[in-house]
Amino acid sequence: MRKNRYKIAVLPGDGIGPECVGEAVRLLEAMSEVVDWELELQEVLIGGAALDAVGSPLPQESLDACMESDAVLLGAVGGPKWDGVELAQRPEAGLLKLRQQMDLFANLRPMRLRPDWSTRSPLRPEVIGGGIDILVVRELTSGIYYGEHGQSVDEDGERAFDTMNYSEAEIDRLVRLAFETARRRRRRVAEIDKSNVLATSRLWRKVTDRIAGEYPDVAVEYLYVDSGAMELVREPGRFDVIVTENMFGDILSDLGAGLVGSIGLMPSASLSMPGRPALYEPVHGSAPSIAGQGISNPIGTILSVAMMMRHSFGREREAQAIEGAVDEVLREGPWTPDVAPPGAAPASTDVVGSAIRRRVVQRLNPGRRENGNMNGSREEGAYGYRAQAASGDGVAAGR
Repeated sequence: MRKNRYKIAVLPGDGIGPECVGEAVRLLEAMSEVVDWELELQEVLIGGAALDAVGSPLPQESLDACMESDAVLLGAVGGPKWDGVELAQRPEAGLLKLRQQMDLFANLRPMRLRPDWSTRSPLRPEVIGGGIDILVVRELTSGIYYGEHGQSVDEDGERAFDTMNYSEAEIDRLVRLAFETARRRRRRVAEIDKSNVLATSRLWRKVTDRIAGEYPDVAVEYLYVDSGAMELVREPGRFDVIVTENMFGDILSDLGAGLVGSIGLMPSASLSMPGRPALYEPVHGSAPSIAGQGISNPIGTILSVAMMMRHSFGREREAQAIEGAVDEVLREGPWTPDVAPPGAAPASTDVVGSAIRRRVVQRLNPGRRENGNMNGSREEGAYGYRAQAASGDGVAAGR
């Protein structure tokens, strides 16, 4: 990474991915006009879009672009169109391969609900209390999603298996990150497993217990995943940092999305070892049923950009400007249909994106007036910027 010059690989993906990523990219461009950085954006394909275009859910050109970037911005992958494709070629296989090749072992998923947004949650206000501020630290490159899979047929019909496998080293590096992160928050870690049944979970608990001894200033508790899910709904305020394995983290973070009112609000950061590029994406999927309607919520993707500012570029001021602008829009509007209060007219994806951009720019440069690039203009191409095409096979061709 050259000082104040950031190379970002942009993977819009499938379904609502392109429209949400488009708003995030327009935000990056608007910010670049008022802060001291230069952007180099390279759009490449992943998932079903890549499968349709070049026959692979993760073309080599896309992987190379990600590996050579300072950070990666991803939309979403998959959809029913590709349900009949063999497992190794499905859109999700491209994402799993990308995570593994980039060694994105730590997935950070914040669940945040301010007290004044309590009506957005299905939980009663007295349960929300002082709000929700939980960080799920999820292992991302091992476990059952990467284990051996198989099918067979016997006298009982079809049989299938999926293998969960973890090493001590894989658990150690993630749990240490969770404890270090908790030290910067409210100093509480909840390790969630199924150690009364699973051998892998017993290893998780053993490693966590060992590491906890090195952090006497951080309180630790252990919960089975079923009771942990119940406690998230019953008393979310008791949680600070949750650390868990891949599949449990996937499920619990979606439960957290329900707690804060919409999965469209949830960002994430997938981190590798220091000095290597990280990947930023919303927690929501491709939502093909609403794709192309202009009603998807871009906030999860925009907040993922805030995480990029903080974790990859060390730009805390920009991260806080984005988060503050999102807070203001969630409080005052406009709102996409998934979070619009009763009686409020819902707004489109680009209207919400434009409202956030204006506020971010005003926070970064109070004297700056809105220009043409902040009102959803797409003159520079499908996502509001000039994509730098990757070589070969039309990988960066517009769709």
